[in-house]
Amino acid sequence: ARALLGVAGATLMPSTLALIRNLFHDPRERSLAIGIWGAMASAGAAVGPVVGGFLLEHFWWGSVFLINLPVMAVLVVVGVKLIPESKNPAPGPWDMLSVGLSLVGMIGIVYAIKETASHGLSWGPAVAAVVGVLGITWFVRRQLRLPAPLLDMRLFQHRGFSGAVLADLLTILGLSGLVFFLSQFLQLVQGRGPLEAGLAELPAAIGAVTAGLLAGFAARRFSVRSVVAGGLGAVGLALGTVTLLDQHTGYPLLGSMLLIVGVGAGFSFTVTADVILSSVPKEQAGSASAVSETAYELGAALGIALLGSIVTGVYRGFPTPAGIPAEVESAAHESLGGAVEAATALPAAQAGPLISAAQEAFVEGMRSAAGVGSAVLLAAAVAAWFLLRGQKLEDGIEHP
Repeated sequence: ARALLGVAGATLMPSTLALIRNLFHDPRERSLAIGIWGAMASAGAAVGPVVGGFLLEHFWWGSVFLINLPVMAVLVVVGVKLIPESKNPAPGPWDMLSVGLSLVGMIGIVYAIKETASHGLSWGPAVAAVVGVLGITWFVRRQLRLPAPLLDMRLFQHRGFSGAVLADLLTILGLSGLVFFLSQFLQLVQGRGPLEAGLAELPAAIGAVTAGLLAGFAARRFSVRSVVAGGLGAVGLALGTVTLLDQHTGYPLLGSMLLIVGVGAGFSFTVTADVILSSVPKEQAGSASAVSETAYELGAALGIALLGSIVTGVYRGFPTPAGIPAEVESAAHESLGGAVEAATALPAAQAGPLISAAQEAFVEGMRSAAGVGSAVLLAAAVAAWFLLRGQKLEDGIEHP
């Protein structure tokens, strides 16, 4: 079921971006449309944790999945009536070997990273890493030979396109750890409820919505590279403040950090999406959008694997208080949630020190991962500054 959700979700963003490319022939209107598109994505990401938190506090956990059914039903009915058809007139055949190679490559690399971080280097992860790299290499070489490739690698010959995709990939890689662990920090370390934690993350969405709507104007007023590099640099510096967090950090610092992350990401993602769409002919908009979406998914997979492994590696080394049963100690070292759950079976005199030790280790791991994420974002800002040199958003109206 989760795999099917991933497949269905992965079709959505490229399709909607390709529609925007084909519906709006005035570049300024297209920039605004992309800004609204990004703002709605950010707004949805903000509403999700709040609604999910409310449902978790008042209903069965499965309600967070069921709430999507009426939403999707409305979307299907409205979409059939309002969304126009848009497709490549010569899309070419599906290449299932390319699909298999991409899966083998990604699964092998992500598995190797996670297993090495959790259990150390051994033959299994090493073999998986080699198989993954070979799979990705074969995939790229095959795409360059196919007359109708699954993923058109020739798009990367455009420097602006390559710079925008790389910026997206590194941004998601650096941010994924924060997104993945911040909710745990707010709930399991600071003791907030699910609804309160969702509300606490709202500044990021507010910043992203505001910046996304202004991004096109800012990129034309200043320059593409200054807006993208500036946004990435701001996110990197904000992530750097996470290295200063502890269990008792007040919300003003957290909220300010999230607001800056939202503003920086809103500027960067909106402008890079505009650059990606503007770099290709409209009949290749779907392919370009698919490359952008692949960069998002690849960045998220690698980010969670890499930064998540850092958190896990630091966390699992924490010393447990004396007298803790072996089975409780084992469960506590699996995850912070496992420690909180396992502690319920202990007397208060043992449960408190165990949870405190686990929380301290988790925060230390999160700080380490945030430091790495900050370095990745700052490196992405430098790369964007050079790769997007001379890149401009279009101004002339494109005739269909």
